[in-house]
Amino acid sequence: MTNKVRHQLFLPADLSERLEKLAAKPGASKSSILADALTAWLNRQAASELEAKFAHRLDRMTLALGRIERDGHVLLESLALFIRYELAVTPPLAENDKAGRAQARARFEAFVARVGEALASGERHLAPPTLCNAGDAS
Repeated sequence: MTNKVRHQLFLPADLSERLEKLAAKPGASKSSILADALTAWLNRQAASELEAKFAHRLDRMTLALGRIERDGHVLLESLALFIRYELAVTPPLAENDKAGRAQARARFEAFVARVGEALASGERHLAPPTLCNAGDAS
């Protein structure tokens, strides 16, 4: 049996009547009803304190994810507009222009390889390092 401490409580009359009615049921006692109610109340308080501690951090993370999502949309829209522009101003290659097609294929393969390297290494640059440094040399 657990140790119990005696407490003297003062309750409003209406609340005391409700407690008496609950305690009158078989297998119920005032002590067990009050102990359960107090335990439930304290657990809710602990949960509220925990939520309050993490609420600010979760709000900051939500804002950061919102910015990341917005930036992703900006990048995708920029890429789509760039591709549309390039396709509009670049004349198509002639069917018999094997050299031009080979050069285009080589450029595309180099592009895909560069993107793969950047993703594998974790680089996040808008231009290759050689182009970024070339402006510094002039």
